[in-house]
Amino acid sequence: MLLSMCSLNVWNKPEELGSITQLDGTATPWRNCADRAHDIAHSDVVGVTFSCATLRVPQNWAQEHGQMFSLALLRMRSAAQTRRIGSLVVNPGGPGASGVEFAAQSALFLPKQLQQRFDIVGFDPRGVGGSSPVRCISDKQKDKQAEENSDPDAAELATQLAQAAAIARQCSNKYGTTLQYISTEQTARDMDAIRRAVGDTKLNYLGYSYGTLLGAVYARLFGGNIATMVLDGAVDPQQDSVTASERQAAGFEKEFDAFAANCQQRGDRCPLGVDARATTARIISKVAQQPVKAPGGRHATEGVAVFAALAAMYSPEKWSALENALHDLDAGKPAGVFSLIDEYNGRGSNGHYDNSVEANLAIGCADERNPVPVAEVTELQTQWRSRYPLFGSALAVTLLGCASWKSPRDEYPVGAATSAPPIVVVGTTGDPATPYENTARLATLLGTGTVLTWEGQGHTAYPQTSCITDAVNRYLIEKTVPDPGTHCR
Repeated sequence: MLLSMCSLNVWNKPEELGSITQLDGTATPWRNCADRAHDIAHSDVVGVTFSCATLRVPQNWAQEHGQMFSLALLRMRSAAQTRRIGSLVVNPGGPGASGVEFAAQSALFLPKQLQQRFDIVGFDPRGVGGSSPVRCISDKQKDKQAEENSDPDAAELATQLAQAAAIARQCSNKYGTTLQYISTEQTARDMDAIRRAVGDTKLNYLGYSYGTLLGAVYARLFGGNIATMVLDGAVDPQQDSVTASERQAAGFEKEFDAFAANCQQRGDRCPLGVDARATTARIISKVAQQPVKAPGGRHATEGVAVFAALAAMYSPEKWSALENALHDLDAGKPAGVFSLIDEYNGRGSNGHYDNSVEANLAIGCADERNPVPVAEVTELQTQWRSRYPLFGSALAVTLLGCASWKSPRDEYPVGAATSAPPIVVVGTTGDPATPYENTARLATLLGTGTVLTWEGQGHTAYPQTSCITDAVNRYLIEKTVPDPGTHCR
């Protein structure tokens, strides 16, 4: 049970749940969705209520009376809420991650102090999850993509390009020019509609990873509509895709060094031994020559092993799982690496994927200013393989994702948030996915940004440590901005 039966009975009444306001001024009731939240969180949560609603928004905000998308919203409200400030709109990143799922799980990890002052409102961005989702790649195709060589030779690269072109055609044939509007700028405009729909004069926002880019675009467009904004795990809106991928390659390689150093310190207690990098390279080379068969016709290839390692770099809490997974793979048991890569790619235990792969592709390609030519990718493969031996080639090859994408682009605006209040930009010194250097870049670009630093490992910081948690809570609740240069250890 998520709630007591008493709470379920009370909160099932539409008049108690309230409503959201559609763009045409009509009211749509929030509806109880405790059962759905329970299914998402896989945990019983006491003392909170969950409500869901759907908001209709234009596909193209430049033509507000044209075709519409439906956005899925979920609100988590604490029964202990006092002195309510308003709603805190959240985005977990991706692009392609579900804000509905994030909000459903938020009672388990967001500080109680925050829950007592805000409704937590998550939304699936357009094209994602329950919001007019893009679905144009089969489960079989996704399985095949996951098994592709992460360091392909010329022939393998040609095959991968042909498969990418086929997927681009599938998506274009199904959705046409609609794909142009599955973009960050359009989603930022959706966020302002969400602010109005939930009845807030100003937006309170918490965005992680890609959610920082979404927040930065919102701040550029609607800076005067912001009350507070926390951007954790900064994306640099000014960087091109090559720069972004190389920064990630360097970040993941550096994080793997930390992973290997941890193994070395533990000696025989680490399943990979004192030289985890050498052991990992040997295992990857081994499965490149002879992939390990798994149930259901899957094969643990070199690509599976590399991206399992990359997935584990997002959090030190996954390091132990990676150690055991690689050790088991060496012994012919691939379940561990598949567990890591399946979670990363959104594959369920039943073999079905969520739509995060398509959504990531659609959003990234709609935003892409300059798709990278194949010849440049092959050059980058060579350069990055030398600089970043484990992840360099793999991240170079990912740049081909938009090479065959035919839908028109919808570039997001870049620039200062001139009318915005102070915005807190949180960075983690050991963040592999959104390298720490992006933190100051984003804060400077915004013009109103204040940097808050966690000297730690893994992707994003709040609420990983009490120092960061206290500083962010004070800002969101009291609007007290952290002192410039604040570092948490």
